[in-house]
Amino acid sequence: MSIEFRGTTICAVKKGGVTAIAGDGQVTFGESVVFKNNAKKVRRIYNDQVIVGFAGSVSDAFTLTERFEAMLAKYSGNLLRSVVSLAELWREDKVARKLEAMMICADKDNMYVVSGGGEIIEPDDGVCAIGSGGNYALAAGRAMIEETDYDADVIAKKALLIASKICVYTNDHIIVEKI
Repeated sequence: MSIEFRGTTICAVKKGGVTAIAGDGQVTFGESVVFKNNAKKVRRIYNDQVIVGFAGSVSDAFTLTERFEAMLAKYSGNLLRSVVSLAELWREDKVARKLEAMMICADKDNMYVVSGGGEIIEPDDGVCAIGSGGNYALAAGRAMIEETDYDADVIAKKALLIASKICVYTNDHIIVEKI
């Protein structure tokens, strides 16, 4: 039996021409120990033109992010082409198929969720979330996008704060990047 480090909840919101991705800072060791409170699970990559946020096994998420950066370089920053190639790699490569992570990625025009099975999902309503508190953040984000005038970055952060009050694997040390 192996015990893994896990990183959780990420929420992305696209509103008013701005996309924001927020991530909490908690890394859990196994199922019961908070190992780190201020991990950075949201990053800018590809010359600050793309934002990624990841949830799942920390080492797998780093591997996935590195492979994604290579795809962005290969396809000159074309986000859709890069996520499609990453998904294909994820499905076909024996090592990649075992990666236990999910990722939200966005550029100035597009936002996608890339799942552990190699699926690509483009949210219909401009809100998506992944990780253990993802459903809580998703519900909060959808409510705020419909019922408030908050900007994308405010909605993403507030959605994570709500998730942190419900999900034991999510904390309130939140990093937000917007593009």
